[in-house]
Amino acid sequence: MRRHFWPSVLVALVTAAPAMSQTAPSSDGDRRAVGVIAGSRGAGIEVQYAWSNQLVLRGTVDALSAEATGRYRGFNYRVAGQGRSVGVFADWHPGGTAWLVSGGVFLGEPEVDLSGRPVRAVRVGGALFTPAQIGEVNGGIEANVASPFLGVGYDDTFTADRRWGARVMLGAAFSGTPRVHLASRGGTLSNSRAFQTRLAAEIDDLEDEVEPYSIYPVAQIGLTFRF
Repeated sequence: MRRHFWPSVLVALVTAAPAMSQTAPSSDGDRRAVGVIAGSRGAGIEVQYAWSNQLVLRGTVDALSAEATGRYRGFNYRVAGQGRSVGVFADWHPGGTAWLVSGGVFLGEPEVDLSGRPVRAVRVGGALFTPAQIGEVNGGIEANVASPFLGVGYDDTFTADRRWGARVMLGAAFSGTPRVHLASRGGTLSNSRAFQTRLAAEIDDLEDEVEPYSIYPVAQIGLTFRF
């Protein structure tokens, strides 16, 4: 049923467009807007230009920072992530309504740093090692610099009879399979070739686990001002 979701949304938007047609931008002074956004990619700012009553070009800058600690597979871990990106998008408003379909790309490489220490003997790459043998494990997760985006939403910046507008966006960014890198230090086997082989196998397993995150859900709300 999920595979029919996006086509159903697009059909609904196009079908509703004639009944919801509103006033198009009337002059160059009505074609520009700035705004603030917040959502799953953090907070940021955006600029918009109404190329026509159905096409709006949009640029964004956003930033996100988060940190978490916990226990996983016998490790006490800390994860710290931050990301900054710019985005370039084209929003199609069927029939000149506030409803839209958006496509574009986010550009920016998120940084996720990992560190952890085992609290008991744990398996690394299928073999059992003690905390003294492993020491501290440090590493990170990397994604592609460019993440294509597709979404649907509502934005009345250029259709409402007021300077202030509101927008809501739901979609997905396709960042590719994340890459994991890990290194051990301070353990009695940190420099052992056999342990490095096991650690490489563990990295492969972790990359398989994070593969579903190659599709990042995007949910945003925003407030705009037309000038």
